[in-house]
Amino acid sequence: METDQLISTLAADNAHRARPVGSVLTLSLLLAAPVSIVIFLTELGVRPDVMTAMRNPFFDLKFAVTLALAIPAIAISLHLSRPEASLRGWAWLLLIPVGLLVAGIGGEMMMPQRPPMMTRLVGRNAWNCLTSIPLMALPLLVAALLGLRHGAPTRPAVAGAIAGLLSAGLAATLYASHCTDDSPLFVATWYTIAAALVAAIGALAGPRVLRF
Repeated sequence: METDQLISTLAADNAHRARPVGSVLTLSLLLAAPVSIVIFLTELGVRPDVMTAMRNPFFDLKFAVTLALAIPAIAISLHLSRPEASLRGWAWLLLIPVGLLVAGIGGEMMMPQRPPMMTRLVGRNAWNCLTSIPLMALPLLVAALLGLRHGAPTRPAVAGAIAGLLSAGLAATLYASHCTDDSPLFVATWYTIAAALVAAIGALAGPRVLRF
C-alpha cells in the first residue's frame, strides 16, 4: 500500500511539473497585469489628447515598437525555458523594434517642419519614462520569472534578461498611451534605456530565481 501511495505521489508531482510553461507564463502575466495597470491609472493615466494623438503616425508607432519588443521576447523566453536552448536563431527577433525605430527616425528626418533634434531627443518626459516603465514592469518581471521556473532554463541570466525585456515591452505599451513625446528619437533613446534597466534586473535575478 505504501508503494502504491509513493507511485501516486510521484505521478502527481510529475504531472504538476509537466504543466506547459506557456500556460503558466500566460497565467502569471495575467495575474500581474492588474497590478501594473493600477500603477498606471493611479500614477499616470491616459494622456488627455489621446483621440487627437491617434491621428499622428508617430504616436501609433510607439505601440508598434513596444509590442514588437514584448511579443518576440515572450517567444524567446519560452524557447529559453527548454534545457540547452540558446539565442542562436532567435536573437534576430529583437531587431524588429530596432528596424521600426530606424524607419520612424528616418521618416521624421524627412519632415520639413520637424522640431530641433535636441527637442525631439530630450522631450518633456525623459525622467518620467525612466522611472515609470521599470516601476510598471517589475510586477510583470516577477510574474515572468515565476512562470519560467516551470521550465528548465540552463542559461538563467540570459533567460532573466529576456524576461526583463518582455516585461519592459508590456509596461512601455501602457506608458506609451500616457507619454506626450511621440518622436521616434525620444522612444529610441529613453524607452530603450528603461527597457535595458529592466533587462539588467532580470539578468541579475535570473540565476537566483531560475536555477534548478
